[in-house]
Amino acid sequence: MSDYSIWVLEYAFVANYHKSGIVYGAHNQGYTKLPYCYAVIKGGGKVAMVDVGYNDKDYGKHLGDKFGVENWRSPKDVLGGIGLTPGDVDTVFVTHAHFDHFGNVEDFPNATFYVQEREMAKWVWAMALPDRMRWMTVALDPSDIVRGVELAREGRLVTVDGPKADVLPGVDLHPAFDSHTFGSMWVTVRNGGDDPWVLAGDLVYSFDNVEGSGAVVDVDTMYIPVGLAVGSQTNLVLATEEMMRQVDYEARRVIPIHEERLKERFPSRIREDGLRITEIRLGEGEKSWVA
Repeated sequence: MSDYSIWVLEYAFVANYHKSGIVYGAHNQGYTKLPYCYAVIKGGGKVAMVDVGYNDKDYGKHLGDKFGVENWRSPKDVLGGIGLTPGDVDTVFVTHAHFDHFGNVEDFPNATFYVQEREMAKWVWAMALPDRMRWMTVALDPSDIVRGVELAREGRLVTVDGPKADVLPGVDLHPAFDSHTFGSMWVTVRNGGDDPWVLAGDLVYSFDNVEGSGAVVDVDTMYIPVGLAVGSQTNLVLATEEMMRQVDYEARRVIPIHEERLKERFPSRIREDGLRITEIRLGEGEKSWVA
């Protein structure tokens, strides 16, 4: 079983994101910072990423500007903070196809991309609906779906139908259909089974979605789903329960990529450009990039 290091790398942020988008029902509760991040999993001779950000050009830039994204940096700059280049990445797990997760595929020429088959197919379906239904595609860059098809033409796209174990040794994919998006999924890194971690994508935005008002998850805890669901909040809650079950209900092991407070729970460093590197765990013999 491989021993993986895991980092969460901030590549941009929204300084003032409405709280109700992060926590369902949090109306009139103001705004908070929303980091835009991706994760790196490294070990056993493999370098994998969970999502790849967006490309800050063309329609991707339009969406970034629309949502108030600031301080965007390229994968070359961001990965350099942990001694890697985009060319080092051999595997990418796409949790869902929103623009800030699937918009940078061209920067990773050596990677094979994994995505749920339903995610690709249903976005094509949604794009073909009349414009009056376009709310469903509000965070989608249609060009990203076209780029996904190009990956398929190149033989670098793997569409997954449901759960898939050991995509890499000890790394599993799990679907959350009709939740945040049509075919969202999360990634479990087992590390021998006694040190599991879940990279939740946008199924969990914040500690608040999992922990409610406290850090102890017990019979009194209530999951509060994220505010944006193309599917349903019910399915988000069910996915949260399954993620928590996989880590024996130890909430700190479910990693919300958009959570600014990761730096309070894990070793972190703020780069000169103001973006954060968070070290979730280090594999044996791996150098720390935040010390």
